[in-house]
Amino acid sequence: MAYEWKFNPRPYSDEEAKKLLAGVVSPETTDWHYNTHHKGYVTALNNIEKALETADRAGANGNYSQIGELKRRTTWNHAGALLHDIYWEVLGGDGDPGKGPEIKAAIEKEFGSFDAWKADFKASAVSAKLSGWGLLVFDRLYSGRLLNVTVDEHQYGAIWGGVPLVALDVFEHAYYHKDGPARAKYIDNFLANLHWGRINERYKKFIVGK
Repeated sequence: MAYEWKFNPRPYSDEEAKKLLAGVVSPETTDWHYNTHHKGYVTALNNIEKALETADRAGANGNYSQIGELKRRTTWNHAGALLHDIYWEVLGGDGDPGKGPEIKAAIEKEFGSFDAWKADFKASAVSAKLSGWGLLVFDRLYSGRLLNVTVDEHQYGAIWGGVPLVALDVFEHAYYHKDGPARAKYIDNFLANLHWGRINERYKKFIVGK
């Protein structure tokens, strides 16, 4: 039986999102991005799961095969769905890192200061290709450090064992409707809207308790 991937709810309603995220994205984008775009990754994952049940595994090869394309699109859609879950989870706050004392202390220890982290995170996000992400991750399997990571598309540049704590979508669809090509302005607005209480809970759940 095919696995059923879930389209996870945001920590606020659709109507609340339009108000809470107004400084980051337009109300229309808040709706389209979640209810059409994000949902589309989950729908694709479920369609892929069904197709994998009868896919021709004997025909696999290094050029083109049905099974190869299904496997490739699994990683694309899986990463897209997961990162969007985190993107919505960390938004909707007032940007005050003091509301996340454990993660704030960890950031200051790793980067020297919160402002230094913010400058490096912004540079990482600006550096992504037109389709990409800026991420704060905990490098669980290698260095045990907090790292800002530049990811192109959903998965190129991702770190094995890296647990995403903050995920910033810098695909053009995320901000063009409100800010046009002003990616840096969108990033500043994103940082000012972070919900450090939820980020702190994510840090404690996946890092501190491990």
